[in-house]
Order: sequence, then structure tokens, then C-alpha cells
Amino acid sequence: MPKKYQTGLMWFRRDLRTDDNAALHHALKSCEKVFAVFIFDSDILSPLPRADRRVEFIRESLVDLDGQLQQLAQRAGGTGSTGAGLMVFHGKASDALVALSDRLSVDAVFTNHDDEPAALARDAEVNARLQSAGRAWHSFKDHVIFERDEVLTLAGKPYSVFTPYKNAWLKKIDAFYLKPYPIEPYAKALAPPPAGEPSGVPSLTDIGFEPTNLQALKIPTGSQGGQALFDEFIGRMAQYKDTRDFPAVKGPSYLGVHLRFGTVSLRRMAAIALDRQREGDEGAATWLSELIWRDFYAQILSNFPHAAHQAFKPEYDAIAWESGDAAQALFKAWCEGRTGYPLVDAAMAQINQTGYMHNRLRMVTASFLVKDLGIDWRWGERYFAEKLNDFDLSANNGGWQWAASTGCDAQPYFRIFNPVSQSEKFDPQGKFIRKYLPALEKLPAPAIHSPWTAKPLELAAAGVALGETYPMPVVAHHEARAKTLQRYAVVKKS
Repeated sequence: MPKKYQTGLMWFRRDLRTDDNAALHHALKSCEKVFAVFIFDSDILSPLPRADRRVEFIRESLVDLDGQLQQLAQRAGGTGSTGAGLMVFHGKASDALVALSDRLSVDAVFTNHDDEPAALARDAEVNARLQSAGRAWHSFKDHVIFERDEVLTLAGKPYSVFTPYKNAWLKKIDAFYLKPYPIEPYAKALAPPPAGEPSGVPSLTDIGFEPTNLQALKIPTGSQGGQALFDEFIGRMAQYKDTRDFPAVKGPSYLGVHLRFGTVSLRRMAAIALDRQREGDEGAATWLSELIWRDFYAQILSNFPHAAHQAFKPEYDAIAWESGDAAQALFKAWCEGRTGYPLVDAAMAQINQTGYMHNRLRMVTASFLVKDLGIDWRWGERYFAEKLNDFDLSANNGGWQWAASTGCDAQPYFRIFNPVSQSEKFDPQGKFIRKYLPALEKLPAPAIHSPWTAKPLELAAAGVALGETYPMPVVAHHEARAKTLQRYAVVKKS
């Protein structure tokens, strides 16, 4: 039976794997011949620093992806049995994609959804330009389990509260939604880059970037790295509920960056976690809940796009945040880990040095910026967007609005994390603090959680000089808390 199209183009984006890839499956199944492309989008890359771990992660993952495509084609013995792999470009994605489609005379372009506002605008432009040239555009769900309007209330409205959304998600999920998309049976259609088109993956310097400390941090890249991480996490999944809140303990999956760039199959992960939850595994159930939070925040962004730039609850935009030089100085101290609160400062050192921050600490640092320093949550959201390896607009925005109490299903505004008690509870021996704040390394617990309360002899013995080797607190928490309650009173009155 002949296929629908003679020639197709698979546009990889945030789905850097061949395994269980929806768009790749449909491309191979629908086309006699399929070319594969990735574009380093200059619209996204231009504002970034020249040393960016995410760009290096993508580049290394593309090397892995290129190898996977070649191996698939060789095993299939098709038209691309020698040399079938990626074409990689650097430029404005919409222009590069349309121009390539013209040069290759493709009948259709296949890709997976990207529901971020800028991506939707780009894709609408590409689709229109392809259609005007008589070419088809096919896009598929791959980055989440349920998207957009797939999980709605009984009234047909999108959810804005997580727990009922989660219950509806769990009620709807079945084998159909978790079934992997087979690739190998159709891999014969993979074609090598035509003469004159690039093959292989350019170096970082070729696209104007520099190496980072990604390799020194031993962050696994590509689908092989992601699968190895997941395989290791499976052995710890049962303990996830009990260990996930302690930053000095190996509790998280560390798969955030792989989920962000699609080097792992979310469907496969969710299927395993769901099976274990049904067997009574509380750790798996807790981790599955985190995956459902990803879907929840993604559908929030799809259905309430205003949340990308302003408070989900409009009345919270009336809050008067700190401003001027004093606010800028406080923000700089927060960014650089010089607040005088060790857990906050250690967490900021972690993100600055590694591009990763433990989830519990994301909540603590966000709460501190907004509710101790009185600074607009959007400042912190932007900083995390610049620094996080696993930055995802919907999850980052949702997390910050949760901490600021401005978002959907957020913590109440009067719930304000105490950075000292959080430190005492989740890093009781100060192991995490010592790792990232060497100036406090010799300070014993409990003094390490609040050095300003330590006895002079303790400080001297540890070589700590407050205000010199380690800063005094930039604010007093109890005073900041009172000020925050007053600041949020405008919401209570509305």
C-alpha cells in the first residue's frame, strides 16, 4: 500500500530522541522518504550568554540523536542505510525550516507540539508559509500526557485547582494514552541528508558558544544518558516520598532537564510509575503526582496565557512590590547568595554553579525573595529562566506564582516559609549548606542554620566573621513577615 507522502521532513525540537517519538512515528509511517532536521533557533539563542549549559546539553544530545538515527537506518536497511542522520542548522528557525522544505521539495513537515506562546506564534507562521507553498504541516502531542483541553471539569472548563485536576487525570488515564509510538518497524524510510546539505552536528564554537562545566558536573546527556538516569531512579523510586525534600540526600530523579528537552519518553515513565502506584508504592505515587503537576501547569499556560506575564489572579497585580535602588540591591544579594540566610544562599550557589536547584529549595528561595524581600515574583522567575538547565516556561511560571500566592491553587498569602526552620527541618546537620558555603563549613549545627545567633566562641572557632566572611541577614524574618502580610492586605480588601 503506497504511503500518503513521497517526501517528509521531521523537525526535532524539544523531543531529542528516536524512542517513542510521536511525530517521528507518523512521519516514517506516512512518507516514503524522511529527512531529519534540528535548528538552533537564533531568536532563542541570541540573548543567551555565550557559555550556556542548556545549549551544550542540546548539542551533546544531538550527537546522540544523530547516532540513533543512523543506527536505526542501518538496521532497517532502507534508503538511508548509510549516512541517514541529522541536518543541523543555526539561524531563524521559521526561515531555515521553510527554505529547507523548498530545497528538498518535501510534501509535509512533521513535528511535536510546543505550546509556549512564542513557539505557537512561530509555528503558526511556518504553517501558513508551508501551506502557501502547497506543503502540509502535521504536529503531535508528545511533551505531556494530557494537553490543552483534554482534561476538563464536568462543566467543560479547564481546571485551575490541582487536586481535582489530578483526580480527573487519574480517572482518564489508560493504556491508550501511555502506549509508545513504534519507530523501528518504519525506520526504512529514513533518508540521508542530500548532497549540499549539512550532515553531523556542529561544534559549540561553530554556533558561537563556548563549553561550560556540563561535563565536569557529569550531567548525562542524550537519550542514553536520560535512560541511564531513569534506570537508576527506578531502584530508588519507592523511597521518593520520604527522601525528596532533603537536598543533601539523593532523593530526586534528576530527570528535569531530560523531560525539558525530550530525551526521555514521558509516556514510558508515567506508565511505570502508574503501575507501581496501583501496586501500592507510595514513592511512585508521589513521583507520578509530580509528572501530573507538569501537565497541570502546561494546560494552565494553554488555557490562561495571561499567566505568562501577569498574576493568574488579576487582583494580585495590585500588590505594591519593593522598587528602586534598595530593591535592586536586595535582589542582587539574593541572586549572588549573600542574604545571610545559609539555606537560601547555599541554594542560590547551587543554581549558579550547576544550573540545578533542588525542588524544596526552589520553594524556599522563591518564598524568601517575594515574602521576605518583598520583590516582584517576575524578577525571580526571569532569573531562574536564565539559570535553570531544566527551565520550562509553564512549570517555572507556575512554581513562582505558587510561591507568590498569585497563581492557581497557590499557597495562601499568609503562609510564609521561615528560612531558618526550613533549614533545620530539611538540612538538619547542615550537610548541604557546607557543600555550597565553604565559609560556614566548620560551623556546627544548629548554629549553621542561623549564624547570627551563634556564640562568639563558636564563630571564632569556625573562622566565621559575620559581615566579613559571611554576611549578616539582609532582613529580619519576623519583621519581613509582618510587612508582607500588610503588603498583601490589598488583596484581602478586594
